[in-house]
Amino acid sequence: MVSEAAVWAALAEVQDPELPVGIVDLGLVRSVRVEGAAVAVGLTFTSIACPCTDVLIDDVRARLARLDGVAGVQVEELFEPWSRDDLTEAGRVALRALGVT
Repeated sequence: MVSEAAVWAALAEVQDPELPVGIVDLGLVRSVRVEGAAVAVGLTFTSIACPCTDVLIDDVRARLARLDGVAGVQVEELFEPWSRDDLTEAGRVALRALGVT
């Protein structure tokens, strides 16, 4: 069985396909649920028209599949409104370093 903390740590390694910033720091991961060997992730996007949703979902599934104790990964597309308020401080710093304000 995998821990929720291990899942969050793995998700922190997944970067946005368009920016070299982690999806956790961008505030895209809304929820993590672990039930035995099954992991469910609630994921939103910076835009409803984001062209990289499939890539991002595939990256999340691939990263979590490599965790010991994970037998299945479900990604729920939430399409909740995203705003800069969802960024972590590390996400703000990373975006500033890229010239994104």
